[in-house]
Amino acid sequence: MSKAIMIQGTMSNVGKSLITAGLCRIFKQDGYHVAPFKSQNMALNSFITKEGLEMGRAQVMQAEAAQIEPSVCMNPILLKPTNDIGSQVIVNGKVIGNMSAKEYFFYKQQLIPDILKAYQELEENFDIIVIEGAGSPAEINLKQNDIVNMGMAKMAKAPVLLVGDIDRGGVFAQLAGTTLLLDREERALMKGTIINKFRGDKSILDSGVKMIEEIMNIPVVGVTPYIQVDLEEEDSLTERFSYGKQKGQIVIAVIKFPRISNFTDFSVFDRIEQVALNYISKVSQLGEPDMIILPGSKNTMSDLKWLRQSGMETAILKAKEKGSVIFGICGGYQMLGERLIDLDFVEEGGTLRGIGLLPEETRFTKKKTRTRVNGHLGNLSGVLQKLSGMEVAGYEIHMGITEASLARNQENNSLLKKECVAFSNLQIETGYFAIQKDEKKKEHYFNEKEDGCCYKNVYGTYIHGIFDKEGIVTALIEALAEKKGIVLEQVKAVNWQEYKEIQYNLLADSLRNHLDIKKIYQILEEGI
Repeated sequence: MSKAIMIQGTMSNVGKSLITAGLCRIFKQDGYHVAPFKSQNMALNSFITKEGLEMGRAQVMQAEAAQIEPSVCMNPILLKPTNDIGSQVIVNGKVIGNMSAKEYFFYKQQLIPDILKAYQELEENFDIIVIEGAGSPAEINLKQNDIVNMGMAKMAKAPVLLVGDIDRGGVFAQLAGTTLLLDREERALMKGTIINKFRGDKSILDSGVKMIEEIMNIPVVGVTPYIQVDLEEEDSLTERFSYGKQKGQIVIAVIKFPRISNFTDFSVFDRIEQVALNYISKVSQLGEPDMIILPGSKNTMSDLKWLRQSGMETAILKAKEKGSVIFGICGGYQMLGERLIDLDFVEEGGTLRGIGLLPEETRFTKKKTRTRVNGHLGNLSGVLQKLSGMEVAGYEIHMGITEASLARNQENNSLLKKECVAFSNLQIETGYFAIQKDEKKKEHYFNEKEDGCCYKNVYGTYIHGIFDKEGIVTALIEALAEKKGIVLEQVKAVNWQEYKEIQYNLLADSLRNHLDIKKIYQILEEGI
């Protein structure tokens, strides 16, 4: 029978996801078949599984740490905020609708069967399940009908380790205060605490550790340092938005929309020393970049209005006239067209003028496209012409169809032609594929379609992860350098898969050095 352990936190962004990933790698290294689980995740960074289902990227990262294929069973509920008080609700990888926070609060109990079914599927196939909580278990206004913190621990009968963030200060108050707000049954589940993100001489902390153990009567199973590993994040609190690389001859600006999604599309640029990657939210920060990227957005129309009202749209148009390459992905691609049409109120309803740099228009649809794709770049124009024909791979997540506008159809150039890999449960959803079945045989068919558009030095695509394919980012940087009239030393793009494996092992090594792994195995074995 599988064993479970749960990682909860005193607040958001205390390091739950990384510690969960690190434990997954440790248990894997020790010979166990391990899987991550998070019943409910709220994030704008998501991923498409090979079955064409949508899940949070944190559980994808944790599955990679466990060296297993990501499955939507690891994250049965995903909430993608559309505004300050509402979210798109995704259950078992498929959209069921948009709900306000209040509506979802009263609805979520109906999802317990889905949570249990997903969790039980993991129980049947894995030795150990490492469960991650969300936010804090001590939100007393939300504890009723909880399905992601102590409510999930009870359902899984999982002992809990509580993580506090010493970097933000008051870690002992975090740990003791959180425990104080739990009821007796919940406190009985708490089997250990972790003080995370410590910097400095640990001996200075030792007396405090001893006192908090006496106060709470719960052991501290580790004091972990501020671990310097480079792994994907999905949280909007990521530090990637708070800094810009000062060095680098090639400057790339990513527009930081209020509802930016899938910003991990650009992580590859962080690992190239010749590139300065900056996330921009003010016109004054833009400067004269070599390339401006409009990323994905969970609310394209709202973020386009923000772009316009903030003066960023005018700044982008001026930069384009001065020679900056403009590249849009998903929502950013939709914005670059001439019109956004939302007759079904998928977002805000009505029609909105686009930026007008691509001869296309987007009609929002209630059906969501979710598919993994592979293919090759078409015949590109402009600066990136040398990338024509290169292989690409990634995935699509969007609600909308983008087509050539009638007024400028003759100027439309296809950016991508791709083969969409068919999976049986994806066929009806997208309508891209045909499938033939009998009792013993299932055949998948491939269908080519065109994606994206290029017009002079403006490019757009729906494909997330388009820069990850080996060779693409190197060729892109070299093309930007050639346009700028400079010669770079050899551009070295990191082999992303090998690089991540190194990072997961570094994470595991650090946790082994600073956690009482023997005690954690004891907690895991004893359960509750």
